[in-house]
Amino acid sequence: MGKRKRAVERKNRQPLVIGGVIAFVGVAGAVGAYALLGGGAAADDRAAVTNSQKQVKTGPLTASEVRMATTAFFTAWQQGDVAKAAAATDDSTAATEVLTGFGKDARITDVAVTGGTPSGASVPFSVKATVTYEDTSKPLAYESKLTVIRRAEDGEPLVRWEPSVVHPDLAEGDRLVTGEAGTPPVKALDRDGGELTTAAYPSLGSVLDGLREKYGKLSGGTAGIELRIVRAPAAKGTQKTPDKTLVTLSEGTPGTVKTTLSPKLQAKAEQEVASRKKASVVVMRPSTGEILAVANSGHGFNVAFQGSLAPGSTMKIVTSTLLFEKGLAKADAPHPCAKYVTYGGWKFQNDKKFQIKNGTFKASFAASCNTAFISQAKKLQDDSLTKTAQEIYGLGRNDWAIGVPTFDGAVPVQTAAPMAASLIGQGGVRMNPLNMASVVSTAKTGVFHQPYLVSPSVDNRTLAKATRTMSATTQAQLKEVLQYTAAAGTAATAMSGLGPDFGAKTGSAEVDNQEKPNGWFTAWKGDLAAAGVVQEGGHGGDTAGPIVAALLRAGS
Repeated sequence: MGKRKRAVERKNRQPLVIGGVIAFVGVAGAVGAYALLGGGAAADDRAAVTNSQKQVKTGPLTASEVRMATTAFFTAWQQGDVAKAAAATDDSTAATEVLTGFGKDARITDVAVTGGTPSGASVPFSVKATVTYEDTSKPLAYESKLTVIRRAEDGEPLVRWEPSVVHPDLAEGDRLVTGEAGTPPVKALDRDGGELTTAAYPSLGSVLDGLREKYGKLSGGTAGIELRIVRAPAAKGTQKTPDKTLVTLSEGTPGTVKTTLSPKLQAKAEQEVASRKKASVVVMRPSTGEILAVANSGHGFNVAFQGSLAPGSTMKIVTSTLLFEKGLAKADAPHPCAKYVTYGGWKFQNDKKFQIKNGTFKASFAASCNTAFISQAKKLQDDSLTKTAQEIYGLGRNDWAIGVPTFDGAVPVQTAAPMAASLIGQGGVRMNPLNMASVVSTAKTGVFHQPYLVSPSVDNRTLAKATRTMSATTQAQLKEVLQYTAAAGTAATAMSGLGPDFGAKTGSAEVDNQEKPNGWFTAWKGDLAAAGVVQEGGHGGDTAGPIVAALLRAGS
C-alpha cells in the first residue's frame, strides 16, 4: 500500500542492435542507424573534434551529435559497463557512484533502454529491467529523459549528468536500494475506518509514503523486500522527504494507522483538482486542527503540504491582524487606497491601478487594495509581520508535527521595499495551502490550532502552540472584513450562497518568468476551512475560489 503507479511502458520502441550499431525507432517508424565507431555521420563528427589542431567546437548540437552522445551512454549502461557509461557524461565521478549503486545496491540487471524522439538536445527514453533479490525477481519499467550538452574544454557532446537520468524520482544524494525495507508498510485508514489507497485517492501517494516513514515501525508491521529510493538526509531545519517504494518483491505485514481524513471530502478534493493543472487544496476543521482532505493535481511533490510559494493577498489576513493590533487600521474607519504608493525605492500599485476614494479599511480589504497595506509600512518595524505570523499564527517556526512532512511557512525579517512587499504576500513570504487553511482557521476562531493528520495520542507527540492569541477586538474586526469580502468583495462570486457564517480572502501572487500569477483562495464556512492555489492560474477568485467553495459546500 502507499505505492504509486510505475511509468507506463512504451511499446514497439525497442532498440535494434545489429553488429555494434544501435538504432532508435522514431514515432513514424523510420529507423536511423549510425555507427558507434568507424565511418558514417557520427565518425565524421568525431573526426572533426579529435584533431588536436582544431578549435573548440561551439554552437547548437546537431542531431548527429545528440545521437552519438546518447548512444554511447545507453549502450554502455545496457552492457553494465559503468566506467564507459560514466565517461559519456559531464560528471563521471558522480555518475559512477549512482550507476554502480544501480547494479550493486539496487540489484537491477537485464537493462534495456529505448530512446524516444529527441526534441533538440533533450532525449526521452524508457527503461525495462529486472530486479532480483535472492530467489525472487520482478520487472521494472519506467520513463526518463536526458539532455546532451557540449563539454567546455573541447565541445565534445556528452550527457549532462543528473541523478534523474537513471530514474526520474532520484534526486541528489538519494540512493536506489533493494533489500528489506527500512520501515514496515502501513495500512492507512480514514476517519471512518476505510482504507486509504492511491487507487481510490491518487493524490495521497506522498502522504502514504510519509505515514509509512513515521508510523511503519510504531504501528507494529513487519518489513518486506523492496526496491526503493532511500532519500538523502534532510538539511538542518527541514523535514526529510519520505523514502519511495518502486517495486515490491515480497510483501511485508502492514501495521495500521488512522488519519483524520474524511472519505467524502477527500474524494471531492481529488475530483476538483483533477480537472485543473497545478492545483492544490487542503480542508481542515478550525476548532480542532484536524485535516479533512488534501489533494494535488500533480501526484509527485506534495505542494499542498510542502509547497513554498508566495501567497499574495491571502497574506493580508496576517497583515490586517498586525494593523488592528497596532491601531493602524479599523474595519469601519476611513483608510487610504491610492493608485500608487512608493516605499523603499519601489513603486507599488493596485490591480489595474484602481483606487478607492474616501473608503474604509473594510472596503480596501474586500477589494484587495495593495496600497492600503503598503502605505502603513513606514509605521512598522522590520520584524513586525514576522512576529505576528510566528506568535499568533504559529507560522515560520518549523515546529508543526502533523504526522507527515510539511513546510510550515516562512515570514523572514526584511527591510525597505521587500518588507513592504511582504505585507501583501510577496517579497520573501512563502506559504502553501496547509498554511493558509490554518491562517483562516485562526482568524475564524481567534486561536491557533496546529493542523494534524494523525492524532497526537497515537505517538504522544506534542502539537505546536501559539505564544499568544489575538485580542477579542482584533478578532472581531478580522472576521468582519473576511465576512464582507465573502459577501461583497473579490470572493463573493465563489462564495455565493454559503453565508452567513463564512469569510474569505482571494490572492494573486506574481512569479518571475511566469505569464500568469498564482491564484489563491482561503475561506471558512461554519466549522470548516479550506485553502487552495492554482499555479499560473490568474486571479484567485476565478481559479482557486471554485475549488475551495465546492469543498465547503460538500462539507456542509
